[in-house]
Amino acid sequence: MNFAIRYLTQYHYKGQVADNLNALRVRPATTSTQRVDDFHVRVDPEARLQRHLDYYGTEVIEFGVAQPHDHLSIDVRAHVVTAEPPEPPDQDWEALAGSGYESAGGEFLLRGDDGPENGALEELFEASRARTPLACVRLLSELIPDRFEYRQGATYVGSTIQDLLDAGAGVCQVFVHLGLLLLRRRGIAARYVSGYLWAAPRDGGSDSVEVDTHAWLEALLPGGGKRGEPVWVGVDPTNRRIAGETHVKIGHGRAYSDVPPIKGVYRGAAAAELDAAVTMTRLDPQASARA
Repeated sequence: MNFAIRYLTQYHYKGQVADNLNALRVRPATTSTQRVDDFHVRVDPEARLQRHLDYYGTEVIEFGVAQPHDHLSIDVRAHVVTAEPPEPPDQDWEALAGSGYESAGGEFLLRGDDGPENGALEELFEASRARTPLACVRLLSELIPDRFEYRQGATYVGSTIQDLLDAGAGVCQVFVHLGLLLLRRRGIAARYVSGYLWAAPRDGGSDSVEVDTHAWLEALLPGGGKRGEPVWVGVDPTNRRIAGETHVKIGHGRAYSDVPPIKGVYRGAAAAELDAAVTMTRLDPQASARA
């Protein structure tokens, strides 16, 4: 699929602020199933942009606005081409025991300390038992939305798994954090993914839609590479599916805090009003000369 993506973020300050420092993680990744044909960022007030890759390989764009200002606009545009991933590998649990798997999983195998300590997840953990790692991943993508309602405003990016249990509802970020915890407890390496999801209109009548930034996870499944090496497979527990060509990945980390789209600080006492919107437009394949 061919997408034009615009991510427009606008801050309006109720007074003058200065020394506004920001780090953006908004450039779509280049992967075996995703290509970035065009990407640029404009900020107002104008600032010099500096770029580097973070520890997890996500491009970070940093800039600072030193002079006093009462607004900040960040206009991100990208053209991305995606493809469906191959069928995930379906090996036995014993394949997780190899040294190659542990090496590939790295820190994504480590359990975090964000789970409740009262045994509240034991029943859910037992319910996620399955014949193979792939079957477990597929089961969790159904189990989480079966047990918890997707409800905007029920949780936010800083919410914990205990908040999800208390509310019985949440949004994609906390669904993913729950999936990460359960997979890592089973010895499956798993990482948090930030990106965009093409949400096609139900009537099929529009090729341009407003969406939110989205989160899903990637699980490391054994035995799917050219030489039998493990492969990362995207899984979207919010939408009960393996991630595919409608998912546009930005980056990954152990948790949301590793890949926030925009993070910044400024000097001044003025409060800020935020207006952010993501527009995805589906393009004809002919629009990309290299598609």
